[in-house]
Amino acid sequence: MTLRSAFRGLFGLRVRGKERLVTEGPVLVVSNHQSFLDPPLIGGLYEDEMYYLARKTLFRGPAKWLYTKWKAIPVDQDRPDMASLKTIIRLLKQGNRVLVFPEGERTGDGALGQAQPGVGLIALKSGAVIQPIRIRGAREALPRGSGRVRFARIDVHVGHPLAFTPDELKRASGKEGYQMVADRIMKAIGEL
Repeated sequence: MTLRSAFRGLFGLRVRGKERLVTEGPVLVVSNHQSFLDPPLIGGLYEDEMYYLARKTLFRGPAKWLYTKWKAIPVDQDRPDMASLKTIIRLLKQGNRVLVFPEGERTGDGALGQAQPGVGLIALKSGAVIQPIRIRGAREALPRGSGRVRFARIDVHVGHPLAFTPDELKRASGKEGYQMVADRIMKAIGEL
């Protein structure tokens, strides 16, 4: 049974815009973050592997093996450094697909949060295609702070790949420029 089939059976998963998924070459997949269900939910949209970020604190005990097997990249949310960003950029330049959540953490109330500038830096430095995705219903299925799965419909909306104009790229340098790109990415997610 594929992940997609499991999500369809458990949560009535509906995917809109699947034909827009970029499946060739380096792809920076960006999505809002509602639940621990999000990485496998988005990973199940693709036929092959994907890398994604996970809190460094999850890489303990037997879970370390599991997260490593799932191609997770540890990130320290309390003290972010350039190491994880460089890893993502390197993976993208090698032609891989990487999932990031621009908000940096799961939503508590379901609303979209502020994008962090790091996603803008990754987008600009990697040169990868940017694939926006919006998830609805995963928060209701497995809310932040809960260990209990609830049966709620989950909808995934795949947007058109983003492209930046040469003028936008010229203005996008330094922290302000990275934030401008991150905000544009979050706006694309919000419009889905």
